[in-house]
Amino acid sequence: MLKVENLHVTVGDREVLKGVNLEIAQDETFILFGPNGSGKTTLLMTLMGFSGFTVTKGKIAFRGRDMTRMPLHERAKLGVGMSFQRPPTINGLKLSQLVKLCADDQDLDVQGLAREVNLEHFLERDINSGFSGGEIKRSELLQLMAQKPKLLLFDEPESGVDLENMALIGKMVRRLLQQEYRAQAEKSIREQKDERDTSGLIITHTGHILNYVNADRGTVMYEGKLCCASRPRDILNQISESGYEECVRCLT
Repeated sequence: MLKVENLHVTVGDREVLKGVNLEIAQDETFILFGPNGSGKTTLLMTLMGFSGFTVTKGKIAFRGRDMTRMPLHERAKLGVGMSFQRPPTINGLKLSQLVKLCADDQDLDVQGLAREVNLEHFLERDINSGFSGGEIKRSELLQLMAQKPKLLLFDEPESGVDLENMALIGKMVRRLLQQEYRAQAEKSIREQKDERDTSGLIITHTGHILNYVNADRGTVMYEGKLCCASRPRDILNQISESGYEECVRCLT
């Protein structure tokens, strides 16, 4: 699904990513840990194609297609979607309008979809205007549900979310990654797995999302490099016990 080779990225005059190599297979969910300022969000913003993140070396391929220099809107059309840690407020644009713009189906039942994330009463409000942390996260998920991307990028989905909202957000992230919202209730678990064709890359600090998502692999980003690849739960336990000291030893 995604292959990143020797990726170097600068932001302003500072090199943030320093030779990142990463592969995510179809149907795979990948967890990315790391301290603040290590380059995690820079990686996601670069994958999505935002300006200000300059690729100086390396390659990004999505489903076998080179998208290293591809503009953001073309990546979205190809099937890359992102949920932001701190999305902006957009005055003058209603949530319902944005969901329709995201939709790959123009006959989408926006009201019904919004009901699944308890946002049916927010559709005629400006994007994120006066929204709580949990409402903003649910708004992000609603947009992804409409887009139905093949590669989902989540930047700290549990950030700023209370426990009640976390349960719903975790459930919907799981559904997005596994496309359960498209599967019929009578189908077996095996049949649903056979239909899955989505992959995910999730940044997490707390690890709470692991209570809801079955992650396949994980790694740590430290000072713009990836290290300490292992099972996500094992990495989280190590970080909880020792911080990121082991990662420093890996890099040195």
